[in-house]
Amino acid sequence: MGTRGHLGGLAEATLQAVLLLDASRKDVVFVETVGAGQSEVEVTGIADVVLLVLMPGSGDSVQALKAGIMEIPDVIAINKMDHPAAKTMLNEVRSVVALAEPELRPPLLLTEAIRGEHVPELWDVLEGRRTMLASDGRLEERRRRNLAAEVFAVASTRAKHHLQAAVADDPGLQRVLAAVQERELDPLTAVRRIMEEVFELDGSDDR
Repeated sequence: MGTRGHLGGLAEATLQAVLLLDASRKDVVFVETVGAGQSEVEVTGIADVVLLVLMPGSGDSVQALKAGIMEIPDVIAINKMDHPAAKTMLNEVRSVVALAEPELRPPLLLTEAIRGEHVPELWDVLEGRRTMLASDGRLEERRRRNLAAEVFAVASTRAKHHLQAAVADDPGLQRVLAAVQERELDPLTAVRRIMEEVFELDGSDDR
């Protein structure tokens, strides 16, 4: 599915698609992101277990040092293990992972996908990680948190579209927005007026 401008590395409807596949009794569902960086971390709100795959010689060493990306994986695999820089990258990533609490450090593996080297071991680690999360209740907690977050995410998107349509159709609200654009009105005051008009809500909470 295309992201169509949706931030986070996934399409907006990804979780809904995964839930549909789960309801169809699919044993395993793979979700692949469009990329990985400091902002493309939405997969943590969908997947039971997150695998981060890095490749030496592709600039991933720099990516691996970013704080955002190192907070998302349950397991890290460095593919193309026969690459001259593979072990160097392994050591670099290991040094970053070592900064986390011991129980939060993801396992690290070297793999070679084309020849299938260490791929069975990687699968075993992924299964083991999921079993561990399930046994101590963290998997169920993660799923409940993800589903609640999906409700608010969809609601936020629809509320935004409704607000934009309401402002576009109301000359008075357009004047409020124009006043902000002309620096004649501050954004928080505009929010209060728009919220009161569109949702009949007190928009005085500026948090």
